[in-house]
Amino acid sequence: MADNLVLTDDTVGTLTLGGDLTVRRFGFGAMRITGRGIWGEPPDRDEAIRVLRRAVELGVNFMDTADSYGPEVSERLIAEALHPYPKGLVIATKGGLLRPGPGEWTPCGSPTHLRRACEGSLRRMQLDRIPLYQLHSPDPNVPFAESVGALAQLREEGKIAHVGVSNVTVDQLREAQGIVPIVSVQNRYNLSDRHSEDVLEACESDGLGFLPWFPLATGQLTKGGGPLAKVAKAHKATPAQVALAWLLRRSPVMLPIPGTSKVKHLEENVAAAQIRLDDDEFEVLSELATAA
Repeated sequence: MADNLVLTDDTVGTLTLGGDLTVRRFGFGAMRITGRGIWGEPPDRDEAIRVLRRAVELGVNFMDTADSYGPEVSERLIAEALHPYPKGLVIATKGGLLRPGPGEWTPCGSPTHLRRACEGSLRRMQLDRIPLYQLHSPDPNVPFAESVGALAQLREEGKIAHVGVSNVTVDQLREAQGIVPIVSVQNRYNLSDRHSEDVLEACESDGLGFLPWFPLATGQLTKGGGPLAKVAKAHKATPAQVALAWLLRRSPVMLPIPGTSKVKHLEENVAAAQIRLDDDEFEVLSELATAA
């Protein structure tokens, strides 16, 4: 990919979180730079470092990670690859999930755990304050208000600048907003899975960033040479690239964070920001998504 496709404020647009974190509307999700099952070290550590550095070269200035990715591996690699961090790079991380083993995720939203998780992230990433710290998931065994309250306390202490929530309903978002200012929501959302449509609409109404995880998924929409395949062919793009372009057009508060462990795939993802869907293409894809 030619470097004239580097992300700029004009080509991809910007989003301001919490009034002071202005980022381009195309980030990088650092989950997949770890080992199989999001567990352990990556099979090619040098390539993982190259991916992180190449993302910054391509104009990405928002990275999302979590202490549970590895666990701890993703955060350490970010620090190894990028510290001291370039001016303007916003690193968001998350706490609230334990990892019993590869592919296993267990909610843990106790205030004690969240404080320990946040302080561990600060150390690993060599940060004095985390720009955006997110509750990774509500814990059914801990009152939601207690988990959010722990992040509010960390914010008051200056350990985190802004608070986000992830994997929440609209009701949970509203409850969190009653405790501490929330600047972003990270929920599963993609071309073929729009179950969080109401949460996205709430974010639009309140001017909150919406970070769709699993953004490249197209489900069954690629089969049969249907409309998605036709749009992709018209743009000389892959279905996954079109899925990203659709997300970017879907909402001005959308901040996709596609992740990968390969530089080539990273460059393909970033190239999707150059795709401009016309009105008819966007509507056809939106109807597909609604029916999926």
